[in-house]
Amino acid sequence: MPSARPRGSAVRASRLLLAVPLLVFAGLAAVFALRVGDGEDRSVIPSALIGRDAPATTFAALLPDAAGVDPATFKGKVTLVNIFASWCGPCRIEHPLLVELARTPGLTVVGIDYKDKPEDAKRFLAELGDPYDAVGVDPDGRGAIEWGLTGVPESFLIGPEGRVRAKHVGPLTEEALSGSFGNMMTRLISEHGEAAGS
Repeated sequence: MPSARPRGSAVRASRLLLAVPLLVFAGLAAVFALRVGDGEDRSVIPSALIGRDAPATTFAALLPDAAGVDPATFKGKVTLVNIFASWCGPCRIEHPLLVELARTPGLTVVGIDYKDKPEDAKRFLAELGDPYDAVGVDPDGRGAIEWGLTGVPESFLIGPEGRVRAKHVGPLTEEALSGSFGNMMTRLISEHGEAAGS
């Protein structure tokens, strides 16, 4: 009776089929490792808004006797615009840092409450502290589209001339503030302080 053993070429073909996925995985792992280890800050992403005037979107005020957010909010000062929501877990994580940043001389911190219920946003700020000089609401998320929002939280730096200077995706962290986003913020505050003093 003839043997049922596969021939040499069939064995080589089956080994090759097993090796291909392993090689693909190893290649992808190498690319990922090189990208992660290159020291580049992945949370600061390119944006079509960088270098352009801040979007001309107007956001109504969250609180009845407070200021909303519009392009005039940014003129003449260095502004950190933070898009947040009470239902956003990472927003809760970054919030203590925003409270701390609000104490920075020369920096105005503005919030845009994204797709949220006003009562939930008010409760969020009452519980965690309100670092914002103004809070605008974007209940349907349409205004955030003009800002190029990819998800909450996101933060933008606006120079005193009203132009977007940097964008940070995800929660602000000490690490982000020691990287390019924080460096831009420090530089803008320093330059604006010098210009105001002259």
